[in-house]
Amino acid sequence: MPDAAYVGTSLPPSAPYQVGREKIREFALAIGEGASVCRDVDAARAAGHPDVVAPPTFCVTFTMPLIEAFLRDPAFGWDYSRMVHGDQSIVLHRPVHGGDELVTTIHVEDLTTRAGSHMLTLRCEIADAGGDPVATTRALLVTQGEPA
Repeated sequence: MPDAAYVGTSLPPSAPYQVGREKIREFALAIGEGASVCRDVDAARAAGHPDVVAPPTFCVTFTMPLIEAFLRDPAFGWDYSRMVHGDQSIVLHRPVHGGDELVTTIHVEDLTTRAGSHMLTLRCEIADAGGDPVATTRALLVTQGEPA
């Protein structure tokens, strides 16, 4: 059973993640995002951006490994092998650009159990090197309790 004492707590901020221009291009290609601002620096700059622009869902590339590390911590007690992704939201406070250095702080917002399934809501606050907000993500993750 996951430890409900984590609800309302925050994990320490992550190490900085350096957003690579090529990572943005690869991600955009992988999801079928064809906007030139995601691939071409000159197009991005012509549109008023300092570098290529990441699609909004790009944040998962660096937040999900942090979430996974937390969920696999035996102290929390989450059954990662039985997990499904229930819901996801992303609010961009500004676009993510190539060259950004981003820090993520995970907040454990909620943990409920219904009909033997544990439902966990995690919020990731993503900020730039200066501490300014870049994005807020929320994930609802579900795992089934131990079989009877």
